[in-house]
Amino acid sequence: MSAADAAGLEAAPDRLLIALDVDGTLLHEDGSSSDAVKDAVAAAIAAGHEVTLATGRSWETAGELLELFGMAPEYVVCSNGAVILQRSGDGYRRAIVETFDARPVLEMVRGYLPEGGYMVEKADGKRLYTAGMDATDWAIGQAEAVPFDELGREPVSRVVVVSPSHDADEFLGIVERMGLHKVTYAVGWAAWLDIAPEGVSKGSALARVIDRLGMPKDSLLVVGDGRNDVEMFQLAREYGGRAVAMGQAPDEVKAAAGEVTESVDDDGLASVLLSVSTAVR
Repeated sequence: MSAADAAGLEAAPDRLLIALDVDGTLLHEDGSSSDAVKDAVAAAIAAGHEVTLATGRSWETAGELLELFGMAPEYVVCSNGAVILQRSGDGYRRAIVETFDARPVLEMVRGYLPEGGYMVEKADGKRLYTAGMDATDWAIGQAEAVPFDELGREPVSRVVVVSPSHDADEFLGIVERMGLHKVTYAVGWAAWLDIAPEGVSKGSALARVIDRLGMPKDSLLVVGDGRNDVEMFQLAREYGGRAVAMGQAPDEVKAAAGEVTESVDDDGLASVLLSVSTAVR
């Protein structure tokens, strides 16, 4: 082996677990993705890394993206960590599903947002929603419209609340006044509140995934742009891995990551993935 080859081998990275947020990271606001990002995902996979999704989306709207980006990871994190899918044959099965009794939080939130739209996701993935939650606008896929009182009849893995009559800052202020307890929650870019079981987040799910894969903790690389990505940023930094925020992320999200790339419109994810796309050892 030549000295140059030896140097190249020494410089090659170890295999990484790369967990990617979807909206605002892989995909633009209109749901499109650039060829540069698709090519960068392919390069990271070809290099030998385990590339997966860590998304707030339910499996129904996240699973179709695996084929689009040429991914076939062992595990996929959906519903902000409440659902972990595992590859099984040619498809995926629900390996871990976290649920909670959502009735108390639904009633409490409704007191603050009586005109809001509400959705819950059941353990089997079925979603129920009320008036005010537009299934098309909010990309919730197949779902059933029901009266509010039916939302909490059985344990659910998540609650989503929207209030189109409020702008993002107004909505964030309302959520802060609620003083939510014994749940994990995140506020999205728009007037969107996502509520999960206590202690459940993208971070808690990725901790389970990396343990199941038997990969070193410092092999974790996460990229995202939202407040629901903060916990996975914290996990990656705690583990000695990398946490990267997209350029358009809120300031507090950038601070949680510690590393910032270009915005989604400037293909910031591609830059991150290409930086680790040398063949792994």
